[in-house]
Amino acid sequence: MDTIINLLHALRDPSALIAAVGTVGITAIIFIETGLLFPMLPGDSLLVTAGLLASQTDGPVQLNVWLLGCLCTAAAILGNSTGYFIGRRAGRALFTREDSRWFKRSHLIRAHEFYEKHGGKTITIAQFMPIVRTFAPVVAGAAEMRYLSFITYNVIGAVTWIWSMLLLGYFLARQFPIVGQHIEKLIVVIVLISVMPAGIAWVRSRVGNKSGT
Repeated sequence: MDTIINLLHALRDPSALIAAVGTVGITAIIFIETGLLFPMLPGDSLLVTAGLLASQTDGPVQLNVWLLGCLCTAAAILGNSTGYFIGRRAGRALFTREDSRWFKRSHLIRAHEFYEKHGGKTITIAQFMPIVRTFAPVVAGAAEMRYLSFITYNVIGAVTWIWSMLLLGYFLARQFPIVGQHIEKLIVVIVLISVMPAGIAWVRSRVGNKSGT
């Protein structure tokens, strides 16, 4: 029980989380966020932070950015595919499911609206959007999108998302050594940026609800 509690606390601190779970844990988190309907996991900030820490040869955590990138790419592709098949099997039922601590129907509806607007390329675009990336594959499955089309957008999105986030952190610290000396401060900025889209969406929904009443 103490281990689970510590892990939940670590979710708020990507650096501590990486130190706790290592390469295997990071890979598992990417799969869980993209495939098992857990949108609260810190995908973006986790990847950028992992890239930062991988650039530090004398840091507290030793990570191989190239191995991590390959593993996380595979995890994202498999996770998205899992979400797609969940959508094919139970997607329509999820639209009527009651909210719970881990599931918010509004997130699914938001992803559906995004899919209706952008079509298949939603799967690629959504990789860079917290929450939407978790539910977009489910919506695609529920909409019975052809799997060949889905997997194409899936691979493109997973590759660009994983490697852009990882290498952003990795080369930022490599090119600007001062970044490596202030990783903690940079992580705070990364976390704020990564949660900003969700915050903006929440504010818009609140404003929309008030204007509709």
